[in-house]
Amino acid sequence: MTDRSSADLEEVLDHLTALVEDARALPMSASCVVNRAEVLDLVDEARRVLPAELADARRLLVDRDRLLEQGRVKAERLVEQAREEQARLVEATAVYTRAQAEADRMLEHAHDAAEAMRLQTEDYVDAKLAGFETVLTTTLAAVTRGRERLSGRAQPEPQPEPELDGTPASRP
Repeated sequence: MTDRSSADLEEVLDHLTALVEDARALPMSASCVVNRAEVLDLVDEARRVLPAELADARRLLVDRDRLLEQGRVKAERLVEQAREEQARLVEATAVYTRAQAEADRMLEHAHDAAEAMRLQTEDYVDAKLAGFETVLTTTLAAVTRGRERLSGRAQPEPQPEPELDGTPASRP
């Protein structure tokens, strides 16, 4: 069967099936009469085509296995990259969280230090103002006395009169 050199196994089996179906049936039997040479040619053709078909099937299986392995390797690589990215993001988040906590702590410390400095400054200014108040009160009293003397409002303090006869002098 040289005209069937390019036939595939399925075509050979289809032709064999058609040969048996179209064969003349024997009366009162499930048997039929087929051309022995034609059936044997088809069986030989099937044997010749079968190794090529099996080789194709094996190649397909190898290709399938190779593609599956490539897919598995790529999937594992993607999963590993995702894990690395996740770890990087978690670390970045942890670093950010630590930095934020440190910044908050430093800010609170700065507020506390500023409040303490404000209170110390208020105490210092209050003490200085109290000192100024004392000085100003004393100065104001001296100024008031000086003005009263200048205006004659002030009564000179009585001076004891000299004693002539040993008795104190009476005041007018």
